[in-house]
Amino acid sequence: MTAVEQHPRHRLDELLQNPVRFSIVAALDRASTLSFKEVRDAVEVTDSALSKQVSLLEGAGYLAVGKSFAGKMPRTSLTLTKQGRTAWNAHLVTLREIAGLQ
Repeated sequence: MTAVEQHPRHRLDELLQNPVRFSIVAALDRASTLSFKEVRDAVEVTDSALSKQVSLLEGAGYLAVGKSFAGKMPRTSLTLTKQGRTAWNAHLVTLREIAGLQ
């Protein structure tokens, strides 16, 4: 491994480097499970932008998407998975290391 490859930035999770995905996971880390609408409003993105990013996070195993109905109204919930929480925590540790806080 060269000196360049030893820099902590190489351990950052590429999926979490996107600001919207970072914000989604940050919101879910604090609340564990939120509705699609709650995440959309917290992250301040459109439904379609959130849907695209949620699909990527779900595909990576970082989020679980739940579907249910309240009467006739569909409800979508987003939950951070154990794998997602592990990736999130590792990403934060690496950011702190880069910032010189550890």
